[in-house]
Amino acid sequence: MSEKEDNSQTLASLRARRGKPRVGKRLSVPSPPSHSIFQAELFRPLEEDDLPDVSSQDVPFAPGRSSKSASEDSFRQTTGVSTERRIWSVRELITDLRQYVETTYIDLWVEGEISNCRLAPSGHIYFTLKDGDAQLPVVLFRRQAVLLRFRPKDGLAVLVRGRMSVYESRGQVQLIAETMEPRGAGALQLAFEQLKGRLLAEGLFDVSRKRRLPAFPKCIGIITSPTGAVVRDIVTIIRRRHARLNLLIYPAMMQGSATAATVAAGIRWFNTNPSLVDVIILARGGGSTEDLAGFNDEALARVIAASELPIVSAVGHETDFTIADFVADLRAPTPSAAAELVTGAQHQIEERVAALAARVQRAGHFHLMQARHRYALLSSESVLTRLRDGVNRRDQRLDELRLRLDGAARRRLRVLSQRVAFVSELLHRQDIVVRIAMTHRRLQSVAQRLQGTTHQIIVGRRARLNHASARLGALSPLAVLSRGYALVYDADGTLLRSVADTVVGHTIRARLAHGTLEAEVTATQIEEIDVTETGNS
Repeated sequence: MSEKEDNSQTLASLRARRGKPRVGKRLSVPSPPSHSIFQAELFRPLEEDDLPDVSSQDVPFAPGRSSKSASEDSFRQTTGVSTERRIWSVRELITDLRQYVETTYIDLWVEGEISNCRLAPSGHIYFTLKDGDAQLPVVLFRRQAVLLRFRPKDGLAVLVRGRMSVYESRGQVQLIAETMEPRGAGALQLAFEQLKGRLLAEGLFDVSRKRRLPAFPKCIGIITSPTGAVVRDIVTIIRRRHARLNLLIYPAMMQGSATAATVAAGIRWFNTNPSLVDVIILARGGGSTEDLAGFNDEALARVIAASELPIVSAVGHETDFTIADFVADLRAPTPSAAAELVTGAQHQIEERVAALAARVQRAGHFHLMQARHRYALLSSESVLTRLRDGVNRRDQRLDELRLRLDGAARRRLRVLSQRVAFVSELLHRQDIVVRIAMTHRRLQSVAQRLQGTTHQIIVGRRARLNHASARLGALSPLAVLSRGYALVYDADGTLLRSVADTVVGHTIRARLAHGTLEAEVTATQIEEIDVTETGNS
């Protein structure tokens, strides 16, 4: 089966293949065949030609069922596909995806560039593999991280072996790394460079901390393999150059994983017995980088640096360099050269005398040159030379001032550009659209408040008007007319208050509640009470 067909299988079929079906309360969906062509045909839009030929004779009509429902039932019976929805919970879906990913992508080699590398306090290493625009989260747990021979860092191209998984808490696909190796340089070389840089930063390679070898040692401690050819070469050279010099050999493993531990144990033993030897030699023949890897151990380097006795490193050939060579007090190109170095004091006396003679000769030559130089300063040519030198110095000063001016201008422009960027950011934060929207909302609020206040004023004034109209109506004489009274006027419109104000034969006009009428006075009669009231008034 091809990879494409295998990836098209559903989660239910994978669980059935593993023999671990998941029992849930949700409705089961029939698993379609694994063939991708069938799935493509199953989920494509239906056309008229795809529907089965359903006639009224084949499907009996049932009350309350439409022809569309009958067609759907016939389609379900024909295809055998259930249209009921399957509802997943988030945990169930992520768990099924994780199981599918972990069973499909078991052993992978992934190449990429490390980015966002961070070491957790627990010892786990988290980073991201990047390749162009794609990225993949990777986790390297502590038990695998301690086995690395180099330290991962951002920008390093690596080849990672591991398996895919899904981190359920974030629903994130990640690669769980098992091993990792750098691309380009080997792991041992990268570990060597990283350890070298770290120890150099700590000052373990400084010349000031290294001790001088004793000029005339009495006994030399040699840490090497007692069965190799190296120890025979050292013994032969020392016996030829210094026959009375004693040798004390500490047997150690010079190759393999136990190299660093046994060599460090030998250094500690010699330091606990400082009266036995005066200097220590680490001796090993040549070999590959893997053979010399034991001398690139950090713990061994720190033991060498902490040694009270001077140490000569004679590991490999002249072109081989190890961390032990940099930390030791002296590096010898070969073990034979180390034997010559520790026994070279007797041969250096003559060389010392020759060196002193050479120094005397050089000193005389130097004084002669100084005298000639002073004489040259007194000539006319030297004056012109000094003038040219003065001009050149001023030109140099001008160049320096010009560079300083350019630097100041660039700094000024940088400050101004930063200010412009700051102001631009402030203007960007003060978005005019947002401010217009806020002003619009405030205007709407004020308009609503104004409308409410106006309505309250109008209602209050209207209530006062109605009250005043009611009072005015109550005090109006017209309201009295509605109760059956009338106002009587004479011909010129004067209101008649008494019978005495008119005579028989005059025309009077009476105003009633509804309309007016005119009448002629035919008789008058004055009552006594009216006369009295009239007199009083």
